[in-house]
Amino acid sequence: MRAAALYGTAGSLVLTALVAAPADSAQVPSGRAERHGTAVAAARAADEGIRFGRCSEDQDGPGTLQCGTVTVPLDYAHPGGRQIRLTVSRVRATGKDGGRSVPRQGSLVYNPGGPGASGMYFPLIGMVPEWKRIASAYDLVGYAPRGVGRSAPLSCQDPQLLLKGPSQSPTYPTEDYKRERVARAKAYAQGCVRRSGRAIRHFSSVNNARDLDVLRAALGERRLTFMGASYGTYFGALYAELFPSHVRRMVLDSVVNPDPSKVWYQNNFDQSAAFETRWADFRTWAAKHHEAYGLGRTAAQVGRSYERVKARLAAEPAGGVVGPGQLQGAFLQAGYYDDYWPQRASALSAYLKGDPEPLVRQAGPHPDAVEEQENGRAVYTAVECNDAPWPRSWRTWDRDSTRLAVMAPFETWDNTWMNLPCAYWPLPRQRPLDVRTGPGELAPVLLLAAERDAATPYAGALEMHGRLSGSVLVTERGAGTHGIGGGANGCVNAHLDAYLLEGRAPVGGASCAPHPEPVPAPGAPR
Repeated sequence: MRAAALYGTAGSLVLTALVAAPADSAQVPSGRAERHGTAVAAARAADEGIRFGRCSEDQDGPGTLQCGTVTVPLDYAHPGGRQIRLTVSRVRATGKDGGRSVPRQGSLVYNPGGPGASGMYFPLIGMVPEWKRIASAYDLVGYAPRGVGRSAPLSCQDPQLLLKGPSQSPTYPTEDYKRERVARAKAYAQGCVRRSGRAIRHFSSVNNARDLDVLRAALGERRLTFMGASYGTYFGALYAELFPSHVRRMVLDSVVNPDPSKVWYQNNFDQSAAFETRWADFRTWAAKHHEAYGLGRTAAQVGRSYERVKARLAAEPAGGVVGPGQLQGAFLQAGYYDDYWPQRASALSAYLKGDPEPLVRQAGPHPDAVEEQENGRAVYTAVECNDAPWPRSWRTWDRDSTRLAVMAPFETWDNTWMNLPCAYWPLPRQRPLDVRTGPGELAPVLLLAAERDAATPYAGALEMHGRLSGSVLVTERGAGTHGIGGGANGCVNAHLDAYLLEGRAPVGGASCAPHPEPVPAPGAPR
C-alpha cells in the first residue's frame, strides 16, 4: 500500500502545435489586489487557527484522525467578500520512532492531485510502515481543496447519470459518434455553470496555491512543509513561485510539466502518448505470465485478447453494466499503478474462460461512489478549463486526436472526450503563470519521478527541475507507477525520509533501481 494507491488521481491530466490564446483569456490574476487579499486572509487564519475535533460520520476514521475547517476568500481580489470553508484533517505526530523519542517538526500538508481528489484520509498513512518515521516527526495534514467534497462542492451533472448503462469506447470513432460527444461536451460545460454558478470561475490552480498559504497560516506554521503528488505538484510549483520565502521543505512526486505552453491541452496529449508505452508494459508483463493467465505469449497476443474482450462487451455487456467504456476505465488504472496488473489480468482471463464476475466487480459501476466521482470530475473540469487557453475549434481537437491515435490508440480519444468541455467553457480562461525561481529564492525542492510514468511523463520532471533553481531530482529507473514516495521502492523512500526528517537531499540528484514487478495473484486462472 502506498500514498499514490490510496489517493491517486483517476481520469486524465492533460503533441501538437501550440494554440493561440482565445480572445477571452486573461492574465492570471496575480497582481497587487490578489497579493494583498492573500495576506489579509492568511493573517485572519493565523488569528483564528483551526479548531480540530471529531470528524463527521462520513469522514470518520480511527480515533487519532481529527477534522476541522479553514476559511478562505472565494475571490482573493476581494478578501472581505464571500468566504468558503475547506475541510482539513490531521493526525498528530507520534513523537516515537521505534523506541526513541523524536522532536516534532511541524505539519506536513499533503495533496494527492486530481484536480478533484481529496486528501482528507491522507493522515492515516502514518500507520503504514513506510511512513512511520515521517509520522513520528510531523503532524500529517490532509484537506479537501476548494470544490472537493464538503469544501464548497462543485457539480456539473446529476451524479446518477454515471450509472446510466454500459458505454462504448471506440478506438477510431465514427463521425456520428464524434458529433454525439461534441454535443455532450457542450452540455456538460453549460451544466457546470448552471449547477455551480458563475462563481465556478474562481476554482483554479492559482487559487489552490493561495488557499495553501492560508492553510499554512491557520496551522500556525511560519513556513510550509508540503508534499504534492501528480496535479499537486503543479499548484505546489505555483506556490513556490508566488510564496518562495514561505517554503520550508517541498516534495513534488510524479511531476506535472509546468511549461505554460503545455498547460493543459498539450500536457494531455503528451499523457496519451505516454500511456501507449505503459499499456505495452502491462501487455509484456501479462505475456511473461502466460502460464498463469493464458492471455498470450507475446505482448501482441495479449493485446488481441483484450480486443476480443472489448468486441464481445460491445455486443453484450458483462452483467448488463460493463461495456467497452467500463473496460477501458479499469485498464486505464493499470496504466497508473502496476499493483493493478495481477487483478486486471486475472479478470480478463476469467472472462475469456466464461466467468464475467471478476470483470464486473472491477469495472462495473459502484452506486455508493457516484457522487464523489461526479464531484471529482466537476472540479477537474472547472480547474483545467479556468487555468489556461484551450482551442475553441473542434477541427483542431479532431485533427490532433486523429493524428495521435494512429500511434497511441489506447487512451487518446477517451482523454479527448474527458477534456473536450474546455473547448466550450463559457467563462474567461486565464494564462498560466511562468514558474521560475532563481538561485537562493527558494529552499531546495525534492522532485520524485518514475521514468515510465504515463500520467505525468518524465519530461515534466526534467522541466520542473530546470525551472526551480536548486531543486533535486530522484529518479526511479525503468518503472512507471504514478506516485512513488512512501511506496515500494526503498531507495526512493530513503531519500524522502532524509529530506523530510533531516533536510538532506542527494547532491546532483539520485537514481534508484526499479521496484520489483508484481507477481500473479494466488489462484489466478490457469
